[in-house]
Amino acid sequence: MRGGAAAPDGLTIPAPLPTAAAPAAPVIHAAPPVPSYIPPFGLRTIIGCLGMLLAVHVAGFNEHVTEIGLSDIRGAMHIGHDEGTWFTTIYEAFNIASMAFTPWFYMTFSIYRFSIFVTATMALLAIPAPFMPDITSLCVLRAFQGLMAGCLPPVLMTVMLKYLPAEIRVFGIGGYAMSATFGPNLGLPLEAFWFEHVGWHWLYWEIIPLAALSVAMLAYGLPRDPMHLERFEKFNWFGLLVGLPAICSLVIVLYQGDRLDWFRSPVITHLALWGGAAFVVFLINESFHPSPYFKIHYWLSRNIQASLLSLVGILAICGLMAELPALYLEEVRGYRPIQTAPVSLVVALPQLIMLPLIAAICNSRRVDCRYVLAGGMLCLAAAAWCGTWLTPDWVRDNFYLIQILQVFGQPMTVIPTLMLATLALGPADGPFISGMVNMLKGLANAVAFALFAALTRRREQYHSTMLLDHHGTHGLALQGLGDPIGQQLAGTSPDAAHVARNALEVFHTYIREQALVLGLADIYFILIWVCLFYAVLNVVLPRRVYPPRPPSATAPAH
Repeated sequence: MRGGAAAPDGLTIPAPLPTAAAPAAPVIHAAPPVPSYIPPFGLRTIIGCLGMLLAVHVAGFNEHVTEIGLSDIRGAMHIGHDEGTWFTTIYEAFNIASMAFTPWFYMTFSIYRFSIFVTATMALLAIPAPFMPDITSLCVLRAFQGLMAGCLPPVLMTVMLKYLPAEIRVFGIGGYAMSATFGPNLGLPLEAFWFEHVGWHWLYWEIIPLAALSVAMLAYGLPRDPMHLERFEKFNWFGLLVGLPAICSLVIVLYQGDRLDWFRSPVITHLALWGGAAFVVFLINESFHPSPYFKIHYWLSRNIQASLLSLVGILAICGLMAELPALYLEEVRGYRPIQTAPVSLVVALPQLIMLPLIAAICNSRRVDCRYVLAGGMLCLAAAAWCGTWLTPDWVRDNFYLIQILQVFGQPMTVIPTLMLATLALGPADGPFISGMVNMLKGLANAVAFALFAALTRRREQYHSTMLLDHHGTHGLALQGLGDPIGQQLAGTSPDAAHVARNALEVFHTYIREQALVLGLADIYFILIWVCLFYAVLNVVLPRRVYPPRPPSATAPAH
């Protein structure tokens, strides 16, 4: 008799075949097959998967819209600059940390119940956010909201890989890639719309109607798989108690390090030391615990090594290339988010076409996704090369060519990277790899933030020093050119000392703008070589993977 038992992740484990020493007894009535809780693919399943995709985008909007609109939120809620930085840091710390532990919980409470609870809780926590009396209570609320939001991306990866048929599973990976390409680039236009046309409260509340729609789609479309509360008998309590504060500490170091001057700050030093030590203990515990949150030995696979390292690098590159135009237009040209929004929309909207297109290309067995990834990295390298021509005369239109190259480069890199990470493993490995992939995806954003802050500050300081040094060295030679700034300001005041002070302020403004532009151009130059490195790495290191196909009816049984 061919029977089976239902595993916690919804897979059917075949029962052992009878051996020759124990002949099988005659079967009078065969037992009914055990349900696998994977429904037949149809409209209902599609609605459930789209509801999960919408929930992840809602979580992304909650993250990016409030982060981009932080200056407006600080002004409305009377929050200082330094206190406001913790508004983002606390949210991101719990958001990233929860990704590592989510698979264990949705395998225990079921994907259906866990997804609805998390999505609804995240939306309900947004209601009181604008009315928090101080920054401490607001950060506590954002910590819980980040904890809920971080649970959704790992569930999306599992839903796409588990419920979609093998022949369209790559399109599910493309849908998951939307959370890394489409969602982040749509955050700036959404912030501009809600703040300028509706009101600052809706920077928090904009997730509520979309979350309600998502919950309805999840409740209708996802299968009612059972709970497995018996898994609490082997619950990895020590891993949770050590790993959660360790990951939070490391994320706080990345987000606050540059502002607090890194290891010159006791806060950063202690968080890095104790957080790093706790993270090492966490990894050791995961290596030997019978019920780990993710399996460390996956790193022995060449495909896993290349794909996870590339995922962090690629998402960090995409994050940096989104920040560079926004910072330039804000600091040098004085643009508001509503004026910068078209630059982001140029990347965001074409993703609705490019992601399915690239997924269709990678779904062909004649196409090697490693070369698609390398081509995408070359597109990003070309975009970075165009950015090295940045000058203080650029306006919004000058960035459109850079953004168009990213339209092709981002999906061509993210989809093949996720294919290399997921298709090299079996279905039972999905929950273990989803937590690892999503935690590293979140860490990529933190790494991009830290690199951007550190590189921008250091390169701007370097160029400012060099420009002032050249001005001081060649000051006598420049006297013959006159004083154009002083001449333009001479008629603004009869007080010569006042005019001189204003002229000095204008001069330093020019120096700062030029130093910032040169610093951003340097970052673009660095990104060229990073992109070329990843292009070569992913051609050489990983082995080729093929898009999944349903098993053939004539294939021999193993």
